[in-house]
Amino acid sequence: MINYNDFLSSAAGEMQESAIRRMGTVLAQSRDIISFAPGYPAAETFPWQEFTAITRDLLLGTDASTLQYGPTRGYKPLLQAIEGIMQARGAKTSNDRLLITTGSQQGLDLVARVMLDPGDVVLVELPTYTGAITAFRNVQARMVGVRQDADGVDLDALDETLLRVQAEGRRVRMLYVVPNFQNPTGLLIGREKRTRLLEWADRRNVMLVEDDPYRELYFEDSTSEADVRPIRADDESGRVVYLSSFSKTLAPGFRVAWIDAPPPLAAKFELAKQAADLCTGALDQRVVYECCHRGILARQLPILRHHYQAKRDVMTEALAREFGGEMSWPAPRGGFFLWATLPPQIDGEAMIARAAANGVIYVAGEAFFVNGAGQNIIRLSFSAPSHEKIRDGVARLAATVREELAATSSAVAP
Repeated sequence: MINYNDFLSSAAGEMQESAIRRMGTVLAQSRDIISFAPGYPAAETFPWQEFTAITRDLLLGTDASTLQYGPTRGYKPLLQAIEGIMQARGAKTSNDRLLITTGSQQGLDLVARVMLDPGDVVLVELPTYTGAITAFRNVQARMVGVRQDADGVDLDALDETLLRVQAEGRRVRMLYVVPNFQNPTGLLIGREKRTRLLEWADRRNVMLVEDDPYRELYFEDSTSEADVRPIRADDESGRVVYLSSFSKTLAPGFRVAWIDAPPPLAAKFELAKQAADLCTGALDQRVVYECCHRGILARQLPILRHHYQAKRDVMTEALAREFGGEMSWPAPRGGFFLWATLPPQIDGEAMIARAAANGVIYVAGEAFFVNGAGQNIIRLSFSAPSHEKIRDGVARLAATVREELAATSSAVAP
């Protein structure tokens, strides 16, 4: 019998299953489960007719390059379209700064492989995105968390943490942040704090990795364009590596995203991508480009804001009705997620089996913390389910919590 562990790299030995993907396995076991787990865009918002027309045009066979290998950097017209998108976001860029990636997750993987050595420290928000945790862990980097305020990362705690880690003799390479409607909390980093974060990174010689997939999904009842201005837009010293994506605004199945980085880093990301997949799919890139060129993306954005804002309202109203004061959450001003705190005696991870039995699933908060916290917190995604399923799922979740509280009380009773 071969012991295959003897043939694994040390990095492979540290790899862990995604908590969000694990919930997909639970979902597959029953058709009756309402899922608040994955942050999937709402399929009913996809511009199906436009996609059909574009792919029909592209597959007429008049341009053989549509189905060929392409440049690692990406399809040139799409890169030019992204320059326009970045310009609209206040961040002037150029072709030598840009790289198309196969989803934002590949962008995180490239950042990790190019910029981190085993043992290097990445500062992250508490909590932070699980995909980033995976990417950094896979190269054997170490993550140290920094607590957040209502308007994002606590700057005093950030500096204290940096100095403490450096005093321990460890090298801090970067700070990773999701400034707009963070996954998982939905928090928005304040305007002044964004400026101060950039000043801090310059002063302390730390790179900022800004992950911005939700920027366009701001809710118009509480957020403006100025509130979601990227940190990268005010970066004059080449301190920010910026990632964004078309997954949340067009469709995730295209797997088209991008990195904007200082040219020396962008060149290294390109070399690393060549070793990963040579290039992002040519057909996918052309479909996304045509969506930009034909104005489809611009027409989609207000539709998406209205759609997800309505779903946010349905979920918060249902939670208030079903839970009363037994649950609290920061009100999301955009994005896909609601970050819910349950009574302290509830263990979100331990409650998953009971929740699945009651026909609802979520992601336990512990998966998003690098310090083991978050046991009584859960992440609820309102983006994919219908209004009816949101209401039904929240009712099922409330019944689950009541059962769990009763079981917990029984267990500690004398």
